[in-house]
Amino acid sequence: MPDYSRLVKAYDIRGEVPSQLNTGIAADLGALFIRLTGADRIVIARDMRATSPALAEAFIEGATGAGADVVDAGLGSTDYLYFASGSLDLPGAMITASHNPAQYNGIKLCRAGAAPIGEDTGLALVRTWLETGDVPEPAAARGSVSRQDLLPQYTAHLNSLVDLRGIRRLKVVADAANGMAGHTVPAVFANLPIDLVPMYFDLDGTFPHHEANPLEPKNLVDLQAEVRRTGADIGLAFDGDADRCFFVDETGRAVPPSAIVGLVAARELAKDPGSAIVHNVITSAAAVEIIREHGGTPVRSRVGHSFMKALMAEHNAAFGGEHSGHYYFREFWRADTGMLTALHVLAALGEADRPLSRLVADYSRYTASGEINSEVADVPATLDRVEAAYLGRDGATLDRLDGLTVGLGGGRWFNLRPSNTEPLLRLNVEAPDQQAMEALRDEVLALLR
Repeated sequence: MPDYSRLVKAYDIRGEVPSQLNTGIAADLGALFIRLTGADRIVIARDMRATSPALAEAFIEGATGAGADVVDAGLGSTDYLYFASGSLDLPGAMITASHNPAQYNGIKLCRAGAAPIGEDTGLALVRTWLETGDVPEPAAARGSVSRQDLLPQYTAHLNSLVDLRGIRRLKVVADAANGMAGHTVPAVFANLPIDLVPMYFDLDGTFPHHEANPLEPKNLVDLQAEVRRTGADIGLAFDGDADRCFFVDETGRAVPPSAIVGLVAARELAKDPGSAIVHNVITSAAAVEIIREHGGTPVRSRVGHSFMKALMAEHNAAFGGEHSGHYYFREFWRADTGMLTALHVLAALGEADRPLSRLVADYSRYTASGEINSEVADVPATLDRVEAAYLGRDGATLDRLDGLTVGLGGGRWFNLRPSNTEPLLRLNVEAPDQQAMEALRDEVLALLR
């Protein structure tokens, strides 16, 4: 029997095909999705992986067997599925394993209006139903399937949210990593003042050039070289399902996602003064300062899209951003979209009379360590030990919103978060300069190891 505890995760369903996820399980999940949402109509899309068509058909078979009609929106990015769910006001299912290697696949689920479904909002229930074999019997009347390509509507909606018609012409290198950006970027950029240099736009779920995970520096190397070779103004790196976008400046240097949080927050606050902006506990302190400087209200969140989206709904936030390259927009149903983020950054660059390196310098004030993983024997005990080491230290602030965050004044802080799946603690450190960051990093690592 499959280990459903490893397949149904905190935010989505993901596993190796066929050992953990196969067409039989996908059909069961289609039926269970109809039970969970109570929907009589849903929308589905899929990525370019070799196993995605069969898994999508199986999911559709399960959903129609449960009596629901299905809108099959075909190939698309995950934010394309969120657009479909939001614009049609239907629950949605996206067949994708995001940035994972070729042997993986999965399903991201949402309620109508692209509202997230996570551990606490349905996935735990789905896992229990799978484990107990509690799958609905087929309905008396099978639902129907209609096929609808929504790419033109998706493109028009995004272009209506950010106006690039008046910007200076930009040379843009985009690395799709053989993922879904190769399908969506040409459509969205078609009529913009952009000279597009495409990289790896052929849809290929074997990822022949590099992994579709731009959070890993090694996967940016080709893009960085091409930006320098072509003299481009900017480089864009999308992950496999194109819901995340990372940025490279004209020198080939990667732009920290926290700087993008600050830049886009400033743009959103110019449109909607005084709005709330959500950021997670690992986002740079610079982003929080920038939100306040532009008249916004920073709202701190745990890491993860379900927490971010819930706080955005609670505070009617205009925008939300995470250190991992996920960016959420109120005017996009509070869903994360790499493409809309790219349009904002291109607009900001095209309106400026300076290169991207100088533009983002305004939003990068501190030095970050990046995430450092440490395997520990006892995660709770280790967190308690680190907390005790800083408790009572002069000027220190401590909280447990998400793991342990310790602020030490003078722009120095760190966060330690447990992994959901492994005996690991993930350390992120920030300080005013490299020397101070390394000193604090080594101090905390000595406590851990």
